[in-house]
Amino acid sequence: MQSIQMVDLKTQYAQLKETIDSGIQEVLQSAAFINGPAVKQFQHDLSSYLGGAEVIPCANGTDALQIAMMALDLQPGDEVITADFTYVATAEVIALLKLKPVLVDVDPLTFNINAEQVAAAITPRTKAIVPVHLFGQCAHMEPLLELAAKHKLFVIEDTAQAIGATYTFADGRQAKAGTMGTIGCTSFFPSKNLGCYGDGGALFTNDAALAQKIRMIANHGQSVQYYHDEVGVNSRLDSLQAVVLNAKLPHLDRYNQSRRWAADYYSAAFASTDWLTTPRIAPYSNHVFHQYTLQLAEGMDRQALRDHLAAKGIPCMIYYPVPLHEQKAYQQEGNYPVTEKLCRTVFSLPMHSELNEETLNYIVEGVKSFRAM
Repeated sequence: MQSIQMVDLKTQYAQLKETIDSGIQEVLQSAAFINGPAVKQFQHDLSSYLGGAEVIPCANGTDALQIAMMALDLQPGDEVITADFTYVATAEVIALLKLKPVLVDVDPLTFNINAEQVAAAITPRTKAIVPVHLFGQCAHMEPLLELAAKHKLFVIEDTAQAIGATYTFADGRQAKAGTMGTIGCTSFFPSKNLGCYGDGGALFTNDAALAQKIRMIANHGQSVQYYHDEVGVNSRLDSLQAVVLNAKLPHLDRYNQSRRWAADYYSAAFASTDWLTTPRIAPYSNHVFHQYTLQLAEGMDRQALRDHLAAKGIPCMIYYPVPLHEQKAYQQEGNYPVTEKLCRTVFSLPMHSELNEETLNYIVEGVKSFRAM
């Protein structure tokens, strides 16, 4: 059996090598390294995949969040509500723009932002909500969108971990993650379900005028060279990265289905393991399993489990060990029991589209053998 990886990018590349290599050669020969044909093709194809939403590529997912908040004219001191249990980038950008991050607790089953907590946190200074579609399934968008409409708030979806996931509304309508709010933001970091071979990101919106403003901000605030109508930044997806994304995008649904198959295998194997809680899938969203994240029973030694798995050559990650409200840069008073419990108990097993039954069985048996020690 090959060495086990959290994400197996080498095998995925081998399957697409001819397409990627030829595309890279075309870019090298044309020297269209910035905003070349490959970028325009990716922008067009991703828009089609998302049901026609405007797509504006950028340099990375953190830039996407920053550009979104700039495009919405959020002002210093404005409050932006987001989840306490997430990667720091979401709160980081809010603070960077001198906005006030307001952290709320998450749902104990899905780990996504809790709409009731959001409702309780809204004040006259609140201007936006940033739901994070964590680990691969959508936050419960319908009540969040209702809150936003009631209080005239923007909704910025952080879909860096859930591209390709589908949300189902109560009336049966469906929408892709990132296309329901005012603006959607994503990352194409290599380990993502749709990842390039460096940094990359994009913004999505159904508002054509807002899309034009986003494009300007991402390009130094200009729509015509040397005429700067907005304060902007320099954030572009380069053509070499677009080649990789163009090669992978047609396979995204298959990749996500392979991840679901692996997740189903894990969950079935751990179903009777009383010291583990397997991921819950909400009735309103499918799951694309950017991560397969379990909860360890309270009181069990998580680091000992990691050491046990490492000795067997099984990687294991902890997302995220410290709540945002306890980070020095973002400390807040409040009540966050769910987040605090998750930070103590969650761990993630290898998850990618190249996992096979032999590898999955080895991982499962490795985890189960920990309790037998």
